[in-house]
Amino acid sequence: MSDSHPNSHLVAKSGLFAGLHPGMGIAAKGMVAAFVIFTVLNVDFAGKVYGAVRSWIESGLGWYYITAMTVMFFVCVFLMFSKHGSLRLGDDDSRPEFSNFSWFSMLFSAGVGIGILFFGVAEPVFYFDNSGAFGYPNNPHADLNGHGDMNIQRAVDAMRVTYFHWGFHGWSVYVMVGLCLAYFGFRKKLPLTMRSALFPLIGNKIYGPWGHAVDLLAVFGTVFGVATSLGLGVSQMAEGLNVLFGIEPSIFTKLMLILVISVIATLSAVSGVGNGIRIISEWNIWLSVVLLAAFVAIGPFKWLMSFFVTSIGDYIWNVVPMGFWTANEAGNAAWQGGWTIFYWGWWISWSPFVGMFIARISRGRTIREFMVGVMFVPTLIAFFWLCMFGGNAIWQELNAAGGPGVAGGAGVIETVRAWNLPAALYGTIDNLGRTSWLGDMSWTIWPLSALATFLLASWFITSSDSGTLVITTMLSMGDDNPPKIFRIVWGMGEGLVAAVLLLAGGLGALQTASIAAAFPISFVLLAMCWGLLKSLKEDPSASPAIAPDAVAPDGTHIAQDLHA
Repeated sequence: MSDSHPNSHLVAKSGLFAGLHPGMGIAAKGMVAAFVIFTVLNVDFAGKVYGAVRSWIESGLGWYYITAMTVMFFVCVFLMFSKHGSLRLGDDDSRPEFSNFSWFSMLFSAGVGIGILFFGVAEPVFYFDNSGAFGYPNNPHADLNGHGDMNIQRAVDAMRVTYFHWGFHGWSVYVMVGLCLAYFGFRKKLPLTMRSALFPLIGNKIYGPWGHAVDLLAVFGTVFGVATSLGLGVSQMAEGLNVLFGIEPSIFTKLMLILVISVIATLSAVSGVGNGIRIISEWNIWLSVVLLAAFVAIGPFKWLMSFFVTSIGDYIWNVVPMGFWTANEAGNAAWQGGWTIFYWGWWISWSPFVGMFIARISRGRTIREFMVGVMFVPTLIAFFWLCMFGGNAIWQELNAAGGPGVAGGAGVIETVRAWNLPAALYGTIDNLGRTSWLGDMSWTIWPLSALATFLLASWFITSSDSGTLVITTMLSMGDDNPPKIFRIVWGMGEGLVAAVLLLAGGLGALQTASIAAAFPISFVLLAMCWGLLKSLKEDPSASPAIAPDAVAPDGTHIAQDLHA
């Protein structure tokens, strides 16, 4: 970090932690090591501890998560149409750093890319099923509508719930974090870290223990969110290699995948946002368009288009009441805790990482442009993707011999019932080639499976390199070009954490811990909303009002650096 950076006085100038805040760097590494060691030493015990915390949150605080998500959703709607929409995230004469296509590509890649590829088939099919194979209803929203049979009505309900979990409520969390960080970082010249959004509430105390705690919590969510997703995501990549080349999806195969992906993601992070991250994100979009086009063209085109229009209308009509729905009956409550509350926790736990990356690539845009772009464009793309993938699988089941879910039929529902989610995507691709309205298209099975497997890896690379950049940015007190050596350390460190936990069988346990971490993060997010609204109301164009002699807890004078 150069001495001209506004927060250069807060980081070490030389030594092992040159370019980072020494205390934050030590605390972050210690925190990661402590949680990994605790989990690995006794996976079963750690799993029970994390699981107990998560169960307590899901069973007793579901109402709170629902309220928090709804509040952030309506704050986003308010800001989108408020008088502050014309303010730029930066100086008044600043302009966007990236083109709209590059911006949307990186938004989508960091936000939901690998998730909708992994769950694109399995989740809609799960909600379409009516077997209750997991001890609770597959889709209480459909059951409450009287749609118990696996028919087109239940299919529409299945897509509506899928959209709900991947739609406006979840993206509103990313929007709020990204907007707060971009506003306070680029317009008010505070560090590009989570702590800065609390400046209107606690002032210069953001540079003390409270600010450190908030940033470390964000580092925790980022490291373990990326590591557990990589560890669990390689299971689907390994399944793809098995389909393509007959390679056994063994632990060794998964470890090799983790190594390769971590190396490429680290190199991308070292090259920076404008080079590796942007280029890979753009290629992801083009290759995803090819895969998506194949699902649309080879599948039942007319049926899929009709299904998309109907299901989108159903979601728009029901999105607000669904956001307020709180289950009381035992079975429905179990479903809501295991799915909706799980998703809300996952969105919240990932929000510091994705929100900061979104802020990093959004300098120069107006608040309204930011709100509309981040809230609507990735969401609508995700909806279309989910409908084409999930819709194809549902259509295959509806038209299978004997009806949906019957042994010897399409087989996708049976795969999901066995909780073999990685195989659901490849089973749908296999059916797609054999049941196409164009005739025998079985020759497309191998190339489409290969493309899906490649995209699983490349989508994750764009999430991992973004996460690495975010972690090092926070630890360097907001430097958007943190030292490359630390990008290498943290990039490979995420892969190492995933590999160790995979070997020890502790990935599921730590994923549960990451979701539980969403509870304290949620308080930070609500405080950020309050702080942003307060700051916009008081003076939408002013810099932080810091006294000339303001002194941070470490004894350094702040004003001279902030206004340098």
